[in-house]
Amino acid sequence: MTNIKKLAQLVKELEDQFVVCIRCGMCQSVCPLFEQTKKEADVARGKLALLDGLMNRMFSNPEGASERLNRCLLCGSCASNCPSGVNVLEIFIKARIILTEYKGLSRTKKIIFRNILSKPKTFNRLMKWAGHFQGIFTKKNKNSQGTSCARLISPLLSNRNFMPVATEPFHEHLPKLDTVSSRSRLKVAFFTGCLIDKIFPKIAKDCIDVFHYHDIGVFIPENQGCCGIPALASGDLKTFEQLVEHHVDLFENNSFDYLITACATCTSTIKKLWPAIYKGNQNRVQNFVEHLSEKTLDINQFLVANIKIDSSHTDGDTDKEIVTYHDPCHLKKSLGIFKEPRQILNASGIKLIEMESPDKCCGMGGSFNLFHYDISSKIGTLKYESIVKTSCKTVATGCPACMMQISDMLAKNKSNINVKHPIELYANNLKSKEGLDKD
Repeated sequence: MTNIKKLAQLVKELEDQFVVCIRCGMCQSVCPLFEQTKKEADVARGKLALLDGLMNRMFSNPEGASERLNRCLLCGSCASNCPSGVNVLEIFIKARIILTEYKGLSRTKKIIFRNILSKPKTFNRLMKWAGHFQGIFTKKNKNSQGTSCARLISPLLSNRNFMPVATEPFHEHLPKLDTVSSRSRLKVAFFTGCLIDKIFPKIAKDCIDVFHYHDIGVFIPENQGCCGIPALASGDLKTFEQLVEHHVDLFENNSFDYLITACATCTSTIKKLWPAIYKGNQNRVQNFVEHLSEKTLDINQFLVANIKIDSSHTDGDTDKEIVTYHDPCHLKKSLGIFKEPRQILNASGIKLIEMESPDKCCGMGGSFNLFHYDISSKIGTLKYESIVKTSCKTVATGCPACMMQISDMLAKNKSNINVKHPIELYANNLKSKEGLDKD
C-alpha cells in the first residue's frame, strides 16, 4: 500500500527545488523537444507548472501527469541554460519516482527492471541468448555503421537501424582484472556500462589497451551491472538503489585513485545522480557513494588531466582523416566536459572539423527513443544534416547511446560515415605508431 505520508514528504522536498523557477522561458530556446512540437507542455517551464500541485494531480489524473513528465529526453539542455540554476533533470527524475511510488510500475517494467536489470547475472545470460538468436529475427545491413534491421514487421524495430548485440560481450572477454602500475603509480577502477559491455565491447578493450600503454593499473570487478539510469528514468527507485548497493559492494574494498567510465551517461549518473537520489537505509553505502562521486571521471577527462598527451592541432594537414565530434548532453551539459574529448581526438592523428551546433541533442533520450521514435528521428535528422555538412569520414562521440542514435540516422540515409568513440580513434593511433596488437 502506498505510504501517503512518505509521498507528501517527497513532494515537499520537490517543491523546495522547483520554487526558484521564475518562468522566464529560457528553456524554450534550447529544448530539442519544444523545437519540434512547439507545445508549452513539452518544455521544462510547462512541466514545472504541472508539478506545482502534483499531489492533487496524482489523485485526479496520475496517468496524464506521468505521460507529460515522460515526454522528455532528460538531456539537461534546460538546466544548463537556466539563469536561476534550477536542477530540472533531478526534479523530473524525482517527480517520476513520486508518480511511480503512487501508481506502481507496469507489469512489463516490473519484469524488465526487478527481475532482469537488477540482477546482473540474469541480465548477462539473457543478453547472451539474445546475441546467439538475434539472427533469426534480424539481418545485418551492409553499411559502415554495422547496424541491423528487423526481418519481420515489429512495432518497435521495423523502421529502425539498430546496433546488434555483440557475439562476445566485454565481461566474457575479460571477466575481471587487477593490475598495478610500475611507473605512473596510478590505478583506476573501470566501470564498463551495459551498452559498452554488450553492444560496443571494442570500446572497453581499447580503454584497457590505452591504460596499459600509459602504465596505469586497472581494477575491474567481476559481475558489474547497469548504472541504474533506465530504472531511474522510469521512476523505479527500488531497482536503482539495488544496483547502487550492488556496485558499492564490488568497489568499496579495493584501493584505486579514480573510477573511470567511457560512457557519458554512466559518468553523469554515478557522479551526479547516485549521491543525489540514493536514500537507502545503509549509511555505509551513502558515505561511499559520496566518496565515489568525487573520484568518478570520464575517460577523456582522466587522460587529459593525468597523462601528458600531445594534442596539437592537425587542421592544416590535408592527408589526415576528417573527423567531426558530437557532444553528448550528459557529458557537456551535465558535467561541463567538452574540451577533453577534442584534445584526445587531436592526439589521434586525425583532422577535426567541427559541425554546426555540436552540443545539440541527437534525440536519443534512452526510453524516449522507444516510445516517441517519430520525434526522436526528427531531432536525429537535424544532427545527421550537421554531420554530413562537414564532409567527414567519421563522427566521434563519447556516449554509446548517442552512437546508436547517430548510426540509425546515418544508416537510414544510406551514408557511409563511420561512428566511433574518441578512445577507439586514439587507441588505433597508438597501435599504428607503437606496433601494439590490433583487434
